[in-house]
Formats: sequence, C-alpha cells, structure tokens
Amino acid sequence: MRATMERAVSTRLARLLTEVLAPGVLVTTMPLLGAARVSHDLRQFLLWGGTALLFCAVIPIAVLVHGVRRGTLSDRHVGDRTQRARPLLTGLASVAVGLALLAALRAPAVLFAMILVIFVVGAACTVVNHWWKLSIHAACAAATATVLVLLFGPALHLGWVLVAAVAWSRVELRDHTWTQVVAGTLAGVPLAAATFLAVT
Repeated sequence: MRATMERAVSTRLARLLTEVLAPGVLVTTMPLLGAARVSHDLRQFLLWGGTALLFCAVIPIAVLVHGVRRGTLSDRHVGDRTQRARPLLTGLASVAVGLALLAALRAPAVLFAMILVIFVVGAACTVVNHWWKLSIHAACAAATATVLVLLFGPALHLGWVLVAAVAWSRVELRDHTWTQVVAGTLAGVPLAAATFLAVT
C-alpha cells in the first residue's frame, strides 16, 4: 500500500515537472526574457517580444493543440515518435519566419541569438527523431539553461537542477529512457552555446 502511494506521488510530481518545464513553456518564456533584456522601452518590448513569441511559441503550440483535437497527434507532447515530423517541421518553419522578421525589425543580436538557438536545437531534434526518440524536453531544458548562464551569469547554473528534474520526470513517466534524456541534454548544451556565442 505504501509503495503504491509513493509511486502515485512520484508520478504526480513527474507529470507536474513535465508540464511546467515543457518545451512549449520554455519557448514562451525565453523570447520574453530576451526581449526584456534588450528593450529600451515598452514599444520595443512589444514589437520584438511579440514577434518572437508569436512565431516561436503561439503558432507552434497552436499546431500541436489542433493536431491533438483532430486526433492526428497522440498528445501535446507527441509521445508517438512517428507523429513528430509534421509538427516539428511546422514549428521550425514558423521560427524561421520569426527570425526573418526580427532581422527586418533590426532586433538586437542577443534576442536574435536566443531565437536562433530555438531553431537550431529544434532542427537537430527533428533530424534525430526521424530515427530515434531523443528527448525534446531534455534538449530544450538544457539549451535554456545554457543560454540563461551565458546571458545572466554563473548564478543561473542553478538551472541545471531543473534540467535534471525534467530528465527524471520523462523517465519516471516512462516516456523516455535515461539514454534518450541524456542524449537530449548532450545535444542541447553544445548546440545552444555555439549558436548563441557565434551570434553575440
């Protein structure tokens, strides 16, 4: 009985972490943080942040929600690897449009770099997931932690606790193996660091 209750609590915690630190949440938060960092007034924040948010989060998430409602996607995390290609490619196309618009709007390099990180890590996950179910949750969490450290300094290394929590949650829910979450993390860190530093 006790073991069953502990398992239930563990599962609920894992589900909470998976939802709160999902890629959709991170790609919603990061553009706003980046825009807040570089904007000198509210107009710039709304222009740059709104553009990034629309194309990096709103449109890709809307595609997922639509797919789940139509029944073409198993769930909003797309647990079935064979269903991942279309929403991932649609999301990448949306982010690419957002990058083009940010370039046209002369957004600062820091914000452009953050959005480019989303594109590069997303592209890598798309390619790998064609053959193998790499953890996108882990890749996005690791990329986010890497960018936050580069942007705000060493104090943000605390973010790695959340990366570990995300990895644990995906394994605990049996959506991924430890190999898949470690691979996602190892993909997210160098791709994010190289991309961000190359632009900034």
